[in-house]
Amino acid sequence: MSDIAVYSEQTFESIKHVNEYGQEYWLARELQSVLEYAQWRNFVEAIERAKLACKNSGFEIEDHFADVSKTINMPKGAHKEVPDYMLSRYACYLIVMNGDPRKEVIAAGQTYFAIKTRQQELSDDYKELTEDQKRLAIRKEMKRHNASLADAAHDAGVIEPLDYATFQNFGYMGLYGGLKAQDIKQRKGLKKSQQILDHMGSTELAANLFRATQTEEKLRREQVQGKTEANRTHYEVGKKVRETIQELGGTMPEDLPTPEKSIKQIDREQERKQLKEKK
Repeated sequence: MSDIAVYSEQTFESIKHVNEYGQEYWLARELQSVLEYAQWRNFVEAIERAKLACKNSGFEIEDHFADVSKTINMPKGAHKEVPDYMLSRYACYLIVMNGDPRKEVIAAGQTYFAIKTRQQELSDDYKELTEDQKRLAIRKEMKRHNASLADAAHDAGVIEPLDYATFQNFGYMGLYGGLKAQDIKQRKGLKKSQQILDHMGSTELAANLFRATQTEEKLRREQVQGKTEANRTHYEVGKKVRETIQELGGTMPEDLPTPEKSIKQIDREQERKQLKEKK
């Protein structure tokens, strides 16, 4: 594990809380200190941007940013109630993604929360799922977020189907070290008509899901306009995901094995199994 990964783990796990129901959470005031924001008002700006990103991703803000208050000591024994937030892991992730990129600790936070958040959001029992079940769950999410990404790209000026194919290629090139969709198909031994995403394992799918969700958010957050800028944004996000995987000592997506069964094959097998159980 790289130094930044170790640092991230120690830094952000140390301020994690667990409630009586076993649910983890972080407090905004404590996260503010770790992220080296001297002024609460400056940190609130990052929180508000994170809330907007949460809403744009289709999640309820209240589920991830719970308003709470905190009592602080004042001079002469007085006390004062100040606002605070009880944050989910996803909320923390959105905050560091919307934080000051010049801070080294922000980069560490992005590395930490980026990798750990998505799988948790997919399923409460994610660790208990089989590999095929994980693939189905992530592929389902991928379809939903690809539709949202297409809408965001359209708003940025990527209108024609050929332009969107180019836009998608830029995302793949960033994540796969310069490989385009056709290059990835060749490495996987796929036919032109076969969909790449249907022939990925859960780890590779998760990396692509992260690429798609973060590109959508960045396009909307920064109000990107023009095909060239949209393509550049998709490439940069894909490259950032690749760098994060590398920092954590993971396998590059193009080097991950291709599963024997496609998503469509798994779907058909499950349908047959369900029909037999009904008989």
